[in-house]
Amino acid sequence: MKMLINVPETVVADALRGMAAAHPELTVDVENRVVVRRDAPVAGKVALVSGGGSGHEPLHAGFVGPGMLSAACPGEVFTSPVPDQMVRAAAAVDSGAGVLFVVKNYTGDVLNFEMAAELAEDEGIQVVQVLVNDDVAVTDSLYTAGRRGTGATLFVEKIAGAAADEGAPLDRVAAVARRVNESSRSFGVALGAVTTPAKGSPTFDLPPGELELGIGIHGEPGRERRPMMTSREIADFAVDTVLEDLRPTGPVIVLVNGMGATPLLELYGFGAEVQRVLSERGVVAARTLVGNYVTSLDMVGCSVTLCQVDEELLRLWDAPVQTPALRWGR
Repeated sequence: MKMLINVPETVVADALRGMAAAHPELTVDVENRVVVRRDAPVAGKVALVSGGGSGHEPLHAGFVGPGMLSAACPGEVFTSPVPDQMVRAAAAVDSGAGVLFVVKNYTGDVLNFEMAAELAEDEGIQVVQVLVNDDVAVTDSLYTAGRRGTGATLFVEKIAGAAADEGAPLDRVAAVARRVNESSRSFGVALGAVTTPAKGSPTFDLPPGELELGIGIHGEPGRERRPMMTSREIADFAVDTVLEDLRPTGPVIVLVNGMGATPLLELYGFGAEVQRVLSERGVVAARTLVGNYVTSLDMVGCSVTLCQVDEELLRLWDAPVQTPALRWGR
């Protein structure tokens, strides 16, 4: 497979050097692989730190900035960052008000963030962790015990980040983050397999004319494989699967997310079908976001995430944000 890289061994460092050049509002430590908002620590403000394997961009480093994350720790491709990165990030952004770790439910992430929290506490930094586990496709996978953390990570980081910017204390920011996660569900579909730089070929076999329902963001297999379906049919299946689990009683925020290689032309068309299903089911879409936000390198496909919101969560979603990948209200 052709890739716009030098060698697989330097792909993450090269990307971080490019990010530093493009975004002077961030402090990018390429050697230690920590991305921090340049004005951190912000006095009196709870700091949010997240991270995960590279290959899911703009998650997480693209969400560093006012209104979202204070810092992010990129690991190797599809590999958890190490505890030293997280401790370094926590120390760089802690103002004394504490640090919230936002952790996607993958075994390596969970173990490393837990170790980092203990090490940070030893250094006098108060840390609370929130686990994101919104994927309804499978209960367990190659990477997890329990549900995977996927699109809801964006909702958690945005809404909890807004609460922190308003000056909410650590326990309150953590409570908001947990409420967002509990109110969110996701389902993903692959039309084409992902190719990692190290392997240089698709990580799983998906024959022409077939799709995989319920995939994860590392190319994990889904719940079933079917002959290719139309956008309308995929939306019916994906949204109904999410609604069966979430059972919303109020309005929702909708994320129509590309997996990395799906054109916006197709995503917007799919988004229209998602809106149709929601309308037919009597669910109000209060806000909708369409684009590539929680990706899987060059995977062709999409995911749908719904988050039920009340007035407070919607207000925090609408609050100003200024990051490389998400910005409004400023």
